[in-house]
Parts: sequence; C-alpha cells; structure tokens
Amino acid sequence: MSDRNLKFPIWLLAGLIALSTLLNGCDLPQVSAEDRLFLNLSLDFLDEYRLPETKFATTPVGGLSGITYDRQRDRFYAISDDRSQLAPARFYTLKVTLDSATPEAPKIRQVEIENVTFIADEDGKPFPKGTVDPEGIALSPAGTVFISSEGVSDSRIPPFVREFDLQTGQMKRNLLIPERYNPVFEEDRQIQGVRNNLGFESLTLSPGGYGKATLEPYRLFTATESALVQDNDLGDAGQGATKNRMLHYVVEDSRALILSGHLYPMEAPPEGAMYHGLTELLAVDQGGHFLSLERSFGENGFTAKLFQLATGGANDISAIASLQGNPRGIQSIYKQLVLDLTTIGIKLDNLEGMTLGPRLPDGSQSLILISDNNFNPQQVTQLLLFRIRGLG
Repeated sequence: MSDRNLKFPIWLLAGLIALSTLLNGCDLPQVSAEDRLFLNLSLDFLDEYRLPETKFATTPVGGLSGITYDRQRDRFYAISDDRSQLAPARFYTLKVTLDSATPEAPKIRQVEIENVTFIADEDGKPFPKGTVDPEGIALSPAGTVFISSEGVSDSRIPPFVREFDLQTGQMKRNLLIPERYNPVFEEDRQIQGVRNNLGFESLTLSPGGYGKATLEPYRLFTATESALVQDNDLGDAGQGATKNRMLHYVVEDSRALILSGHLYPMEAPPEGAMYHGLTELLAVDQGGHFLSLERSFGENGFTAKLFQLATGGANDISAIASLQGNPRGIQSIYKQLVLDLTTIGIKLDNLEGMTLGPRLPDGSQSLILISDNNFNPQQVTQLLLFRIRGLG
C-alpha cells in the first residue's frame, strides 16, 4: 500500500477541528443530578370549595383528614377522625361534580355526601370512644380500603394500619407495625413510640387500577406526622423535630411485609408555629416519587407546603432503633418544593388529606386536597382543586 493511501484528507481533518471548536463553544443543556431525581411536576390552582356544615345519617360530617379516589365509580372516600367521640369511627362517600363550562379552568360545582360506612374492630364491633384516631385512607386494587390510625399514646393505645371492607366496614386484616412505634412509658414519662396525635397521619398506595386481579403485589406507604419519642435529640422542641419515619409495605392477597423504612426530613417549622407536621403522602408513580403535604398552625393561622419526594437513593432505616445523634451513613428521602400554598391567594384551613382525582376536561390530571375542620365552628371543610402537570 502506498503512502498516499495512508494520508488523512486535509478537508476532513479541518472539518473535525471546526466541529470540535463549535461544540466546545456551545452552551449545551446541563442536566443536574437533581433534575434526574425528580419528575418535572407543577401545579395550577383551579378552585376552592367549602362544604357547608352538615349531618348525614345523624352523624356530623367533619374531621375529614384523609381522602382517596375511586376512579371506577368516580367517587371519593373521606375518613373522619373524631376518635369515635361524636359518632362511631367512619368514612364517607363523596360525589364531587366539576363545572367544565370553561374547560381550561374547571371549578368544583358541588360536593354531595352519598353514604357513611362505619368501621369495625377485629371483633366486628364499633370502636369504643377514644380508642382509635383514624387519619389516613387509601383504596386498594382489591376494592378494599386501608385506614391508618395514630393510636392514642396518652392511653397507651398503639397506632395501626388495617384493611377494611369497602361496603361493610368490617376489618379484613391488621398489618404488622414494628414494636418501636408503640408507645412505652416509664411511670408517666413516654420513652418510646409515636407521640400523642403525631402518629400515622398519612397513607398511600402505589398507583394501580381498582378491580384488577390482586395476585400481583402492590405497595403501601405510611409515615409519622413527627418524630418518634426515641428519635428526638435532647433539646428537640416537640413538633420541631425533623426525623419522621416512612414505612414501605409490599402487600399481597395473603400477606403484607415491611420492605423498608426511610428517614423523611421535615422542614423547620415556620416562626411562631404551635403545630407542625407531615399530614399526607401521595404516591404519584411506581418509581418511588411522591407528593407530601406539610401543614403548620401558629399565630398567623394555617400554612402548608407541597413537596415532591424521590425515595430511590434513600437508605433503609427499618433496623435502626433510634435516630438520636444523627447516625452516620443515613441518606434521607430526597425532597423538592413544588408549591407553597400560602401563595395561591386564599385563606388556608387545616389541610390534611390529598389524592389524585379524575381527569380534567383537557385530559390533564386533577389533584384534590381536603381540610380537617376539627369539628370547630370557627373552621371549615375546605376542598382545593389543582391541575397537576408532569404526570403521564
């Protein structure tokens, strides 16, 4: 072979040099690690609806602290958390009608209470007064509902997550709760477990279709509203503690197992806040992405923020008995602010529940938030409607 055949064409070399210079000089899109972790979610606030004070089947409708959507029936189920004081423990069936006269900005036209379902304990009897504090509710693919209770720590009653029949309210099973969540006292001082009114406020299932065959496992998640007693560092001021725990279950027809636990990093409470906690989780895909709702109350009333969570890189802390002293090597859940709800231009009430709702007229996904009025005539049951962008 001659030397002439081995020579690199000058025109091609010049072209490669020019292309390299051009690429090096361009501002190519930079993808940060944070962008790869999170979905590109955003929210459009559409409407507020205030449910008038009412009774249904002799029960006072209020304390609605959790909500879940039944896409097949186009109905919502909302749990009441009055600790069986005003009526037996129960959840309501709601019909929410949207006004789509302006498809780009639908409103909530009406919310109707259609039914009340009383839930029963393992003996098939109503829960006695003051023995249960139901806070979260989630519809399962089997057409049942899971309900979480904070327990009543002051009365040494532990929290629970249980499955109930959607139609009858009869209990079907009780999920295992690790012993470290149960309240333990030395004389009158609590040394372990969820603190009173700060237990399993949130509950969500990985997205799936109601009525599907239930042989396929699905995921269930709950989290404490604030830190466990034994996770507080000395000097932590009650609800200022930031070390919440999330539990991750895998659920099948015949069993439910704890797959992992994660550290949820709460925001610092706003200045002047008397109450501050994680009130809801919502799984938005099967890839470990969630929305979380953090709510505070203080001298300036209620405030709330929505965050996106990514759990993929978080460590499993389920075997760690105490988080005091910030044990080394723990990676918490990744978190990103989506919306500060104080910026939407309305007065907020005690927002505690959240669910994906029906598709809006333009095909986008709706998001519904609901408030717990604490059966206080100075508060309201408030439903907020949003369009959520960035979901498939």
